[in-house]
Amino acid sequence: MTTPAPTRSRAAAIHRWIRYGFLIWACLSLSWLANSVRTRGVAEELLASDGEVTVVDGPTSLELHPREARSDTALLFFCGSGIHPHAYAPLLRPIADAGYPVFVVKLPYRLAPLASHKEEALGRARRLTAAHPEIVRWVIAGHSLGGALAARLARTERGLDAAFVLIGTTHPREADLSGLGAPFTKVYATNDGIAPADRVLASARRLPEATRWVAIEGGNHSQFGHYGHQLLDGEATISREAQQALTREVLLDALREGGE
Repeated sequence: MTTPAPTRSRAAAIHRWIRYGFLIWACLSLSWLANSVRTRGVAEELLASDGEVTVVDGPTSLELHPREARSDTALLFFCGSGIHPHAYAPLLRPIADAGYPVFVVKLPYRLAPLASHKEEALGRARRLTAAHPEIVRWVIAGHSLGGALAARLARTERGLDAAFVLIGTTHPREADLSGLGAPFTKVYATNDGIAPADRVLASARRLPEATRWVAIEGGNHSQFGHYGHQLLDGEATISREAQQALTREVLLDALREGGE
């Protein structure tokens, strides 16, 4: 009796090519995703010290220190998941130019994928605030996952004199922050496919009644920073610069409310 070796060989070859195809697809998909969050279009001078602002790019934070701070209020900003802090320089450098210190918290492994990584990001924020006792009031903001982390900090650091600006995020989802006395602002883009407007607005019952809501008409998720177009995001109908200018003005409003 003969063994159907050619048939088994063909089946093995087919399975092998299926595995190869899957690996190629996985590699291409990961490459595309990595490229989609790659920092783009950020001028080198935005990340360089000059006569007005000192830039400190450390292992856990990117700091922009005005030579002459105009008040005792500063901005603490959490990055979105996978987004390099440099991608937010066009949004945030003008705030430092206006005289407000800016501290950007770097997420562990850029993604903060595990609960322990998110706790470490919160720990980095706490260490930054503790290291700067000259800052009396903070505006704590974040984009996407960064907004979720800012909301978590609001829940746990109730003794901190702070206002909170949550940008492009559906959080808080579970925690009820409606009883907090801190000022909150929620910024969302109407063409955001990652944090759609209806899901953003659904968090209203978990936020203080006095929360300020700012809709950026025609904006999307990706244009809050300077990087590529994220998977599932909508198409923006306004420019990245216009979207960030509107967002920046919200952050400056929150900083000015602390007094000049």
